[in-house]
Amino acid sequence: MLHVKQSSLDAYGAVSEQVVEDMAKGALAAFNTDCAIAVSGIAGPDGRTTEKPVGTVWICTICNETVVTRQYMFGSSRENNIRRSAIMAMVQLLRMILK
Repeated sequence: MLHVKQSSLDAYGAVSEQVVEDMAKGALAAFNTDCAIAVSGIAGPDGRTTEKPVGTVWICTICNETVVTRQYMFGSSRENNIRRSAIMAMVQLLRMILK
């Protein structure tokens, strides 16, 4: 549905800057909206790699053609990682809207 490029997944993995940008751009197109949020991360306890430990999260927000993509490292608690990801995604979008 979001038309994430297979080449992005193959080269960078699902938890990456490139993939969340593809996801957010796909959401804009799929829902015909001005703003979108995409989040991909490793909430834990499984799924970590040496390069991407538990708590690694990429968030992309797009609003009116401005794109902000950031990586966060939230920690080892699955519940906290899910909660922090949702809150930070909304904060990131809100900051864009208020600018």
